Amino acid sequence: MSGTSARPRLVVFRSLAHIEAQLVDDTLGKTLAAVTDRSLKTKGTKTELATAVGTAIAAKAKEKNITVVVFDRGGFQYHGRIKALADAARAGGLTF
Repeated sequence: MSGTSARPRLVVFRSLAHIEAQLVDDTLGKTLAAVTDRSLKTKGTKTELATAVGTAIAAKAKEKNITVVVFDRGGFQYHGRIKALADAARAGGLTF
C-alpha cells in the first residue's frame, strides 16, 4: 500500500494512551500533514479524542486540496478508535 501526491496515504497509529494520523506521499517520501491527540489540547475519552483527530486531519487535508486518500490502518483492527477516526475523517470530507 502506498500513497501518491494525487492520493496520499492516511496512516493511523494507536498506542494504549494516544492516537495519531498522518497524510503521507510515498513517491516523494514526505509527510503532508499530521495530527495527534496530544497536539489538539482537548479532553475526553479515547474514542472522543480519536474522533477529534479524524476531524482535524480531514480539515488539514481540505486546506491542501486533498479529498481522496488510501486508508492505512497499520494492521490494527477496524473497530473502536480506528473506526471512530475513519468515520470522522469521512464526515470531514475525505473519501477512501
